[in-house]
Amino acid sequence: MRSIWKGAISFGLVTIPVKLYSATEQRDVAFHQVHREDGGRIKFKRVCTKDGEEVPYSDIAKGYELPSGEMVVLTDEDFANVPLSTSRRIDVLMFAPMEQVDPIYFNKSYYLEPEAQGAKPYVLLRDALESSGKVAIVKVALRQRESLATLRVRDGVFVLETMMWPDEVRETEFKFLEEDVDLRPQELQMASSLIDSMEGDFDPSDYTDAYREAIQEIIDAKVEGKEIVAQEPSEEAPAASDLLSALRASVEAAKKGRSGGADGKAKSRSRAKTPAKSDTKTDGKSETKSGGKGSRAKTSAAKSKEKSGTGSGRKSA
Repeated sequence: MRSIWKGAISFGLVTIPVKLYSATEQRDVAFHQVHREDGGRIKFKRVCTKDGEEVPYSDIAKGYELPSGEMVVLTDEDFANVPLSTSRRIDVLMFAPMEQVDPIYFNKSYYLEPEAQGAKPYVLLRDALESSGKVAIVKVALRQRESLATLRVRDGVFVLETMMWPDEVRETEFKFLEEDVDLRPQELQMASSLIDSMEGDFDPSDYTDAYREAIQEIIDAKVEGKEIVAQEPSEEAPAASDLLSALRASVEAAKKGRSGGADGKAKSRSRAKTPAKSDTKTDGKSETKSGGKGSRAKTSAAKSKEKSGTGSGRKSA
């Protein structure tokens, strides 16, 4: 990996020099725009709308359009003069429980590696943060943009996750949240049974990008001059007559799928592990809760629980 930024974690009076790396990468199949007739690459020119002349990249600046249509031009010098205390620092603002940070705020993840002289304070803060069970809330400026971010530990390395600002997260203004949706207790019970039947330990390696694989197969076939055979569409189950029937059928299908999948996984694991070892996973997992502040759709089942006093303890509206 190649570092894309150098700076320091500022923690009280302690400064930890670090290098920053992108923690993720897109693995999409890359395409170019080409001429359909001969496969020639399509090129674009940067042309000024006023004089029609092509503009070299060195002469391009950023412009902010006013409501009147006038343009305010900002140069690289203007951005360089913005007084940002976080231009080369990751300022630790506070420490908070991870469950208080709604995942909707997360934007992009980065790894932080200590410089040679910062290894000891890096490890000290890392171990202290990991044992606390909290995350650090920090401020950082990357690519001419200041962001809030969290600092947490993953596989012995600090992960910086930049966040959206509160005014960048849209409100859940949907009409159905104010409607009275009529749900029967049997439907709610069957939905809970479906969730229970599909419960399991999440392992990202169990899943693959089927679309990307199919696109790559098409490309490989064209390169080798093979005939491309369309995949047979999977048979869809007939639609259920009502919601409760659909839930019941889903529970049965999930149970069958789980039993079949469990047998296959057990066989593959038995080949990879010795008989003395258990399949039980002992990796530590943190539960992330997201507390939304918006209103929720009211259901008849929930209202009947509130009246009978068997609900969550909240008073009926």
